[in-house]
Amino acid sequence: MSDDAGEPQGDWAAYLARVSEELLSGTEEPVTVGRVVHRAVEVVRGAEGCGLTVHRRRQGLATAEASDEAVRRADQLQYDLGEGPCLDTASGDATLRVDDLGAEERWPRWAKGAHEEGWRSTLSVKLRSDEDDIGALNLYSRRLSAFDDHAVEVAEVFATHAANALRQARLVSGLRTALASRHEIGMAQGVLLARYDIDAEQAFEVLRRISNDANLKLRDVAARVVEARGLPGGTPPAH
Repeated sequence: MSDDAGEPQGDWAAYLARVSEELLSGTEEPVTVGRVVHRAVEVVRGAEGCGLTVHRRRQGLATAEASDEAVRRADQLQYDLGEGPCLDTASGDATLRVDDLGAEERWPRWAKGAHEEGWRSTLSVKLRSDEDDIGALNLYSRRLSAFDDHAVEVAEVFATHAANALRQARLVSGLRTALASRHEIGMAQGVLLARYDIDAEQAFEVLRRISNDANLKLRDVAARVVEARGLPGGTPPAH
């Protein structure tokens, strides 16, 4: 949160527990990602912007969500240059604080670019649950030395709650995708059974073979079969 606005007067642990409950209530991954980013700005004293860096299989590190475009540009500059606190935090364990981007020497090219975006200090915190290495939470401020020791402590506790919420949302999304894929494949098998007089095992083998030959996901092949009410090109399966 910017300055001290909205800081709870009571127990920080109880407050963060309520925040955690809100984060865990989301069942859609994009919704949870958005909540994490925007809640972080409210929860961590001094924060005026936030970016969520995640590990992606094919892209490597990428920003899943940002509070604004200036944050997104500062995050992207780290990926482009291959240097910056969120990269080091995401690939390691340390919480990294920059009190003055204008004098920062650890990542000079990135610090210069982030400073030109108007940022003066940053805080990067690891996002990791018990089973998943998710990435890092990147907090930005337009003030020098915006993140004191208390802000660092709160950010680290918040990151733990956020990582658990993100892991749960990712699991739910994965299960939904798996169920949808299974349903789509079952429908495609039914089409092939009716169209080509083959059994379920043969129908699945046809789908698998097309998936391998065309380098397509099995679910995508199944969707095409269902839409066409048969095999692409109308070629009957060999059986």
